[in-house]
Amino acid sequence: MNAPLSENMSESKLKTGSKSLRTPDVVIIGAGMSGILSAVRLHEAGIDSYTVYEKAASVGGTWRDNTYPGLSCDVPAHMYTYSFESNPDFSHRFAMGPEIRQYFERVAKEYDVLPKVKFNKELVSAKYVDNKWHMKTQDGDEVIADIVISACGVLHHPYTPGIEGLDTFAGTKFHTGRWDHGVDLAGKKVGIIGTGSTSVQVIPAIIDKVGHLSVFQRTPQWILPLAQKTYSDKSKERLRRNPKLAARIRNIYSWLFEKTFARAVVGAKLPQMLVGLASRHHLKSKVKDPALRAKLTPDYQPMCKRIIIGNGFYEAIQRPKANLITGDIERIEPTGVRTKDGVLHPLDVLILATGFKAHNFMRPMEMIGESGLTIDQAWEKGTQAHRSISLPGFPNFFMMIGPNSPIGNYSLISIAELQVNYILQLIDLWRDQTCDAIEPKPQATERFNEAIKGAMGGTVWVTGCQSWYLDKNGNPAMWPWTYERFTEDMSHPRLDEFNLRRNGCNSAEAEAASV
Repeated sequence: MNAPLSENMSESKLKTGSKSLRTPDVVIIGAGMSGILSAVRLHEAGIDSYTVYEKAASVGGTWRDNTYPGLSCDVPAHMYTYSFESNPDFSHRFAMGPEIRQYFERVAKEYDVLPKVKFNKELVSAKYVDNKWHMKTQDGDEVIADIVISACGVLHHPYTPGIEGLDTFAGTKFHTGRWDHGVDLAGKKVGIIGTGSTSVQVIPAIIDKVGHLSVFQRTPQWILPLAQKTYSDKSKERLRRNPKLAARIRNIYSWLFEKTFARAVVGAKLPQMLVGLASRHHLKSKVKDPALRAKLTPDYQPMCKRIIIGNGFYEAIQRPKANLITGDIERIEPTGVRTKDGVLHPLDVLILATGFKAHNFMRPMEMIGESGLTIDQAWEKGTQAHRSISLPGFPNFFMMIGPNSPIGNYSLISIAELQVNYILQLIDLWRDQTCDAIEPKPQATERFNEAIKGAMGGTVWVTGCQSWYLDKNGNPAMWPWTYERFTEDMSHPRLDEFNLRRNGCNSAEAEAASV
């Protein structure tokens, strides 16, 4: 049995030891929020031998792909920034989508990430052979890397429901994640399938344009009012002159989120009660018709699904030109949607607000680890990872926002910053020549995931609803503990949980070589 490396090996030793540091060839998959962050942090660590492969023509990830009307973030704008780069130019407390995309574009430019990005280069396969990752792009380019960082994000593959007859619709049809801005909705009979967070943003933004709006609801959602605020030019200028003020604002919002939403979802009773009271009051105060209110009232606990924060949906759905349809869809026909009660709802435009394949991660990319293990085989029983970052059998491969990251608890940017610092500590082991191959032990990964399952019973995600948080086996791919616990877990790798090999040596020999 391999002996573990010393757990208290310091980061300073890795960077300033007697051995010269190697420089790895690193591939980053994706140029969204976490891909840009990974590039910036690699450069700061003295690693410029990295390349970012991006399947699209520009950076921005989900904020590039999603351009639907009403798009905004449900995390306060000054909290939804990198810790090292504030943005004094946000126009609202909860930023609009185009402004967020502009922010990521600016950071990528100012930190010289763009020259390192290969655009329109989708990686379609990766295979680990002889301590190297051998990869191919969709157009046949071959890429070899020592280390791979998957920064693919979570919400980037639109989910299309398998409704009978969907392809027969004769009007215009598109997914909200690929909004067709060439379609004029003015005066049209428009249908939207889905009432999740996207739909709640889209409907108020288009209700004044359409001739009639049919909203097909499978499950009602709890909605909290958005405490939106417009920032004046004076307040923006104050932030430009005083970046420390922006940092303080970021810290204040982060503290508030940590003490409220982040605790509520993992079982804190008082925050749960307050969120429940606020969401129920919002529904009751905005929707006076008891029959409509009953249709809009969920039968599950608030936050079991991702809580929606937004304004205008309840008002829009009560407009005479709007119709909330709660009957099941039987099929799509060329002229509209037929529900199981036999009614045909005629449409000119059909919009799918049906979410994303949240558990795909880097897939459909073909990925083969050591000994021929494929990613589909590794995840046959569900998407699992070691501390959200790495996978047994896939050496020198690390994930940003991987399975069980606290995506329902906190700002994704803060989560990603903790994760990339953790990953860099593992990469330092490679650079210091302590090892050539780094992967988590299967036993450690199994223990971690068993602990995840055991702790999930105290969270809101298992209180009786279906949501995109659940994997194919019904397990929430979430973080069941506090954000403080995640911060601690990401502070340093527990090296006894990893297999570290050096040119065929086992981890005990690697430890001896590192002394």
